[in-house]
Amino acid sequence: MAKNIIPHTFKISKSNRNKSYQHKSILIWFTGLSGSGKSTIANKVEEQLFNNGIKTYVLDGDNVRKGLNSDLTFSPEGRKENIRRIGEVASLMVDAGIVVLAAFVSPYREDRDRVKAILGSDNYFEVYVNASVEVCEVRDVKGLYKKARAGEISNMTGISSPYEAPENPDLEILTEELSVEDSAKSVLDAVLPLIKTYE
Repeated sequence: MAKNIIPHTFKISKSNRNKSYQHKSILIWFTGLSGSGKSTIANKVEEQLFNNGIKTYVLDGDNVRKGLNSDLTFSPEGRKENIRRIGEVASLMVDAGIVVLAAFVSPYREDRDRVKAILGSDNYFEVYVNASVEVCEVRDVKGLYKKARAGEISNMTGISSPYEAPENPDLEILTEELSVEDSAKSVLDAVLPLIKTYE
C-alpha cells in the first residue's frame, strides 16, 4: 500500500508562508528532566514571540499525551513513538509557517536526532534545560518524583529510567542558576536572529 502513496505538490510553499508572515518558521525543542522548567520557559518565550507578531504554537508533553498520543505507554517503545509522532506534527506546523515550541523530556538522543532529521537541521533548534535530578525532585512540580519513589510510577526518567543529555545542544540553560525571565531571554537572543530573516 505504501508504494501507492504519492505526495501532492501544492502551490503554496513554506517559503511563501514565511514571506507572508515576515518570519522564518522553525522548531524550538526543549529537552530536560521533569521539573527542569521546559514548559515554563517555552510558555514565556512563546508569549514574547507572539507579542512581537510571530506566529507560534506550544506542543507540551502532558497536553499531547491527553489526545494525539493517549494510546501510548511510557515504556521505551512508547516514548520513542511519542517523540516520532510529535516530530511529524511539528514538521507539518513548521511547513505551515509557525514557530513551534516543543517541551518534552525526550530522554533518548536517538529520538531527538530523529526529530532533527525529520525537520532538517536548518529548522531545528535544541534547547537543553539543565537541572539536576536532585533539584527537580525538590521542586517536584507535578508530584511525579514522590510517586516514583513510592513505586506508584514506573519508567520515571531520572529515577528508574535513563535521561541521555544532549552532547551538543544549540543552547544550554542552567535553570538552577537562572530565573525564568533570564532563561527566556537566552532563548530569544539565540532564536530571534534565526527567525526574523525577512525584515
